[in-house]
Amino acid sequence: MNKNDTPTPPSDAELGFAPDEDAPIPYMKRTRDWYLALGYGNPYRWAHYVDVPFTPLAQPLSQTTVALISTASPYDPTKGEQGVGAPYNAEAKFYKVYSGDSSIDHDVRVSHVAIDRKHTTMEDSNTWFPLPALRAAVAKGRIGRLATHFFGVPTNRSQRHTLEVDCPEVLRRCREESVQAVVLVPNCPVCHQTLSLVARYLEAAGISTVLLACAKDIVEHCGVPRAMFSDFPLGNAAGKPKDPASQAATLELALRTLESAPAARTTVQSPQRWSESHAWKRDYSNVECVSPEELTRLRAANDRAKEAAKALRDTQLT
Repeated sequence: MNKNDTPTPPSDAELGFAPDEDAPIPYMKRTRDWYLALGYGNPYRWAHYVDVPFTPLAQPLSQTTVALISTASPYDPTKGEQGVGAPYNAEAKFYKVYSGDSSIDHDVRVSHVAIDRKHTTMEDSNTWFPLPALRAAVAKGRIGRLATHFFGVPTNRSQRHTLEVDCPEVLRRCREESVQAVVLVPNCPVCHQTLSLVARYLEAAGISTVLLACAKDIVEHCGVPRAMFSDFPLGNAAGKPKDPASQAATLELALRTLESAPAARTTVQSPQRWSESHAWKRDYSNVECVSPEELTRLRAANDRAKEAAKALRDTQLT
């Protein structure tokens, strides 16, 4: 080689690098770009805090009372399609905090807007509602006990409503059952914001929390005490579908995060990969992958869903 020749840099393959686009989805940017492309102005302002409350566990987890908090909706066959692969169904949403018996199984489903329905079918509720896994952890002595009830928190775009109405109600119910720690599992992008706000509120009141997340940017932008991040499509924060080993490993890593986080803003990333391909990250709400005609159709569908959700919300909150 001539001494003046510039050496050829090694390729990514030679260095073992992953592609640059194989990184966590920037959900806030994708969501803003998506709604602007649909023709909506005034992009949504996501909750953002600098200071984050933090409450260390006061006793070993094996002596702790733990509650599950979910944004999943109890199944109601009168509210339209909610089965495997079902599209977004605004009629299946709920708008008030609810409680359910932690000792039994429940049919709770995810009908939220912006769930990735192309790359995951929402066929295994254990991926978004790890109540059976938590009961198993109690049986093994990993957790002291479960609270008598789990709590469902509505997904609300209004941060003020979440902070002033839903958060105090969740805290009241936690205190009634002497809850000392909480596992929170969101689904859609706004769910991640909602439960981030709940986690902050509970932590400030002396209850330790860990949030299982798929939208890393949203929970870190809001500012949560502890997050356990899985780089999976939305709706799978508790592990891969029909994969008990993945689900068990996900919960165990979340519990370790709850136990050992040294300070607020601790995020632990699961080593699990969703698949060998990262195409699902490129496809999600990416305006570059959708034709103008499809955007027009989606705008009309979104307008109809918003009207249905508004009517349901007005009914439930009156």
